[in-house]
Amino acid sequence: MYSLKAAQDFPDTGYFRANITSEVDNRPIEGASIQISHIDTPDTILEEITTDSSGQSETIELPAPPLEYSLEPLSNQPYSEYNIRIEAPGYESLDISGAEILSGETALQNTAMLPLAYSDTEQLFVIPAHTLYGEYPPKIPEDEIKPITQTGEIVLSRVVIPEYVIVHNGPPNDASAKDYYVKYKDYIKNKFVYSLILRHCIRFQFLYYTIYYTISNNRRENMFNTFHLLNLFISSRMHIFIHCHGYI
Repeated sequence: MYSLKAAQDFPDTGYFRANITSEVDNRPIEGASIQISHIDTPDTILEEITTDSSGQSETIELPAPPLEYSLEPLSNQPYSEYNIRIEAPGYESLDISGAEILSGETALQNTAMLPLAYSDTEQLFVIPAHTLYGEYPPKIPEDEIKPITQTGEIVLSRVVIPEYVIVHNGPPNDASAKDYYVKYKDYIKNKFVYSLILRHCIRFQFLYYTIYYTISNNRRENMFNTFHLLNLFISSRMHIFIHCHGYI
């Protein structure tokens, strides 16, 4: 059981559920035993659950830090860490260290187990600490501007918003397509406008065919609805015009 101090450290509740399948044929494993302990007290079993015929366990509650930790920059670690041990007849045992539980969220542990016919060695998976809370060596400084002949990823020490981006005018594997330098703010604006146009075009077509069907039936009781839809129709056309011409 948790001490009073531990209860004060983790006053909120998170949730955990497991989905256990066979690594060979992806079939669900029924009757798998799942033991859960806190990472600081691995010998103390907090919960023990089993899977059903679908390979699913029940959803259980686990203590978690306050939700406010997730909302405040550079605050305390917003998740609690647990060890998960999974055993099933005919399968090798499996241990997972560092499973994270956040307040109000459900952690789904999808696990594939290997039959003993393929291996009889236990597996251990360690989830490393988040870079904000774990102890990692400092980043090696890199130049922000590098030769274009250099390969590999470039990791900057801070967030940089570019002035220009390169837009490839074709599929990624089409070497004959040209590259264009475009201002980043214009590129983002056009992407935003395009999504709005698509949404309003769908709305436009739906209202058009709805009005056409209503008028074609020429039913007196539908006339009021027709005028209402016509109003929306005109409004939608105005929205499309505005977005197409960039008046946002």
